Amino acid sequence: MFTGIVEEKGKVLACEELEQSWRYRVAVEKVADGISLGDSVAVNGCCLTVVEIGDGVLSFDVLEETRRVTNLRDVKVGGSVNLERSLRFDGRVGGHFVTGHVDGEGTIKTLRPEGKDVILEIEAPAGFEHYLVYKGCIAIDGMSLTIANVEGSVVTIWLIPHTLEVTTIGEKGVGDSVNLEFDLIAKYTEKIVAQREA
Repeated sequence: MFTGIVEEKGKVLACEELEQSWRYRVAVEKVADGISLGDSVAVNGCCLTVVEIGDGVLSFDVLEETRRVTNLRDVKVGGSVNLERSLRFDGRVGGHFVTGHVDGEGTIKTLRPEGKDVILEIEAPAGFEHYLVYKGCIAIDGMSLTIANVEGSVVTIWLIPHTLEVTTIGEKGVGDSVNLEFDLIAKYTEKIVAQREA
């Protein structure tokens, strides 16, 4: 479980194809603190398990399924990824509950300054429109963000300078893929209501 508050950008050092997985090695600073083998870390919003710990480097195994349904397949050596350690229940929850289980990929339609704001528009995949709610929560590449507007399958988000500085979103452009995780509470509510109506 995560909060969607990205702690740092990590630099990808390797994406090696192994016999049973892909091994991603990521240079980290803050996220290494207190990490043990087997711990979960959100990498671009994907919950991955730490399989090796080096000096300022964490390694993760990524399966083909994860590469198929997320933008981790597009990550290149030298690129950046958003990182967050798993939620500690003795700490603050600054975002919303995020599982790190990506629902699908969205596409950036707009990323532009508008006055003092930066406007981000993302088109969600078909079939997920009912999770897009004005002033609702969405995790984009692991970032907990608030939806400012919804038009069909396109959400608008206003980004603050801090988000652009400490996450990878400022390095992206129109047409780029982002990992989307929709609100967990909404998904459970939908399932419960559907079962009661059946």
